[in-house]
Amino acid sequence: MLKKILPAIALLLLSQQIFGQGCVAVRHFGSCSANLTHNSFEKGDIQAGLNYRYFKSFRHFRGTHEEADRLTSGTEVINHSHNWEYSVSYWLSGKTNLAIGIPTQINTRSSLYEHGRTQRHKTFSRGLGDIRFGIQQWLMDPGKRSWNIQLGSSLKIPTGDYNASDIFYNVGVNGNPEVRPVDQSIQLGDGGFGIIMETQMYVKLNEKLYLTTGAFYLLNPKETNGIRTFREKLNPILANESITSVPDQFSSRIAVNFSPNASSNISIGGRYEGVPVHDIFGGSAGFRRPGNILSLEPAYSYMKNNWTVNFGLPIAVRRNRPQSYTDLEYQNKTGVFRNGDAAFADYVVNFGIQYTFKKRSKALILPQSEIPKL
Repeated sequence: MLKKILPAIALLLLSQQIFGQGCVAVRHFGSCSANLTHNSFEKGDIQAGLNYRYFKSFRHFRGTHEEADRLTSGTEVINHSHNWEYSVSYWLSGKTNLAIGIPTQINTRSSLYEHGRTQRHKTFSRGLGDIRFGIQQWLMDPGKRSWNIQLGSSLKIPTGDYNASDIFYNVGVNGNPEVRPVDQSIQLGDGGFGIIMETQMYVKLNEKLYLTTGAFYLLNPKETNGIRTFREKLNPILANESITSVPDQFSSRIAVNFSPNASSNISIGGRYEGVPVHDIFGGSAGFRRPGNILSLEPAYSYMKNNWTVNFGLPIAVRRNRPQSYTDLEYQNKTGVFRNGDAAFADYVVNFGIQYTFKKRSKALILPQSEIPKL
């Protein structure tokens, strides 16, 4: 039973990764979940992992309407994002683990409107992201029943630079270059402490089919981080977007898993993720690009001895950039409808590898008097 159920659980790590797709600043946050891919976890076991994610965003949306003319006119904003997350989990028991996730990033952003609208230039950011650490608990011993639920909570600390800056051209005095903070979408952190709440579940349907689900929400009580956006320089109506917001974010996934053997798992699922218009706790003022993405996500996981390799490819089927808090604020004040835009990716490439260091039992050492004589 255990070896038959565990291949389905292998994708729970993938199911709890958040894949930010472009100008909507969904951070690359894993939930610190351990990848349960081995037939037993004991106190003292350690699992180390590396997850890589890449996307290119370039399609602009207002609401669910794509502004295809941005591509034909060459005015689209193009983000390239490379993320590497290093994770370590320590097992307190077969049901409970502590984990830490350390993300690093390299991002580029190419645009016209940020450089005087006359020349296309790039801005960059690279470095450490926001670290998080937490605890996860399965309600029952994994493998003992045909279903199980895991609950978890993590703390996100603002270790990522949320004031990463670069050179912007044609925007200073007399059109000179000027150093400014890069756009929120490629900042390395958001500047706030956050609480990550999550839940995961698997259900065995038959000997080879399993259902897995997961949900994740980041609570960011801090309203703004004090970093200037310079958006009021683009247009006076953007005066209420001059300071960067510290938004909540969320992700959920449901998938059907097929395990042809104890080493492989093929999954097809749906993912819904994004940044909400309003935070659950704290204010929602400042500049943010709310948005949500519905994706179809095929995935594959392979396990051999203590190694696990997984691959996922979320493909966007619906992208939505709703009215933001500042859009609604402007509309209520002036009576003029406003809905800002955001750029999204078509797909995200996600690759992960994990290794489990199994605790070794201490060798039995007999007292000298009990050693048999030959």
